[in-house]
Amino acid sequence: MSEEITILGKQAKAAARQLSQLSNPQRNEALFSIAEMIRRRKNDILTANMEDIQTGKELGLSESLLDRLKLTPERLESIAAGVEKVATLPDPIGEEFDSRVLDNGLRISKRRIPIGVIGVIYEARPNVTADIAALCIKSGNAAILRGGKEARRSNRALADVVAAGCAAAGLPANSAQLVHSTDRSLVRALLRADDYIDMIIPRGGAGLHRFAVENATIPVITGGMGVVHIYVDKAADPANVVPIVLNAKVQRPSVCNAMDTLLVHRAIAADILPTVAQALIDAGVELRCDPRSLKILSDSFTVQSATPEDFDTEFMALIAAIKVVDSLDDALDHIFAHSTKHSEAIITEDYAAATRFVNELDSSAVFVNASTRFNDGGQFGLGAEVAISTQRLHARGPMGLKELTTYKWVVLGNGQIRP
Repeated sequence: MSEEITILGKQAKAAARQLSQLSNPQRNEALFSIAEMIRRRKNDILTANMEDIQTGKELGLSESLLDRLKLTPERLESIAAGVEKVATLPDPIGEEFDSRVLDNGLRISKRRIPIGVIGVIYEARPNVTADIAALCIKSGNAAILRGGKEARRSNRALADVVAAGCAAAGLPANSAQLVHSTDRSLVRALLRADDYIDMIIPRGGAGLHRFAVENATIPVITGGMGVVHIYVDKAADPANVVPIVLNAKVQRPSVCNAMDTLLVHRAIAADILPTVAQALIDAGVELRCDPRSLKILSDSFTVQSATPEDFDTEFMALIAAIKVVDSLDDALDHIFAHSTKHSEAIITEDYAAATRFVNELDSSAVFVNASTRFNDGGQFGLGAEVAISTQRLHARGPMGLKELTTYKWVVLGNGQIRP
């Protein structure tokens, strides 16, 4: 194991022990202090980010990656407000649940406790540094953060702010530490630091997820990759279709809960698709169409033929695949074949169709007559999230405070012995 990871691990483990014993007001004070520091040092953070953006342009990063990397005064204020929002959330630590008294008089319950040390590997989103630090501190966990080299300066500036905010509030300055080196070999070392780290969360593309799962000796929570579908049913209210589809694709196309594939029932495709296509094209979206949707749209719009790979692609850009389906069954079959279990939506006024869609799909979030962009910790009232989990164990969907806890059994007796 590398010396840097060993040092960070030892410091994180010591910090986690202290954090787990602090009161909720103490942890909240640190979060308010961090938010204040973000505002106070905003010029330093934005300057660091501008340098990262310039380097990213020189390296030829895509527009979608540059958008994820970019901080603005408005985005920075949103980050600070998000940290404050986490402070106002109910404290999960110490919550007692599943309490009962056994026949022998033992009183048993489960008590929620921090997981310990959370390792997070992420790419070009410096806001993750503050979001994860806030959630970990609030839930009594220490964090080791390894951001991408493209956000190196931004992440360091934000990590310095977090450390300063913690220290000002009397918390360990090592509560949330950043791996400063951009050496990729340290990722493997982080994944195998099981003496110090209790859970790993990779946030990035498929390659990072595979690498984490294949190399970690620590439990890994995967997620954040979305091939996201919206199905427009034959019973859809036409007034809902364009606003929902447009929001899901255009509001922020570079994120994981943005729509990638639009499925439209054949009974309404000829009527609804031209209107939807016009709105999407006006917003700058490139449309990649299956043969039936191509036949409907190609005479009036500049569209492309979809390849089979398009229906398995998380575009993270102003690109959408379109397919006409014969039925709800056809839509469900397509989603089962191509979904990454992230977010799916149906637009319909048919209660039975909506019920089947919700009951039969097993994605982390399923929506009826709403944009998939709502699959987000802040939008679900969780504050920020450390990830959107698409796996089945421990947590699914946005991972907020409770998802960063485990529990222990507490057994209270008055002298009972086992017969």
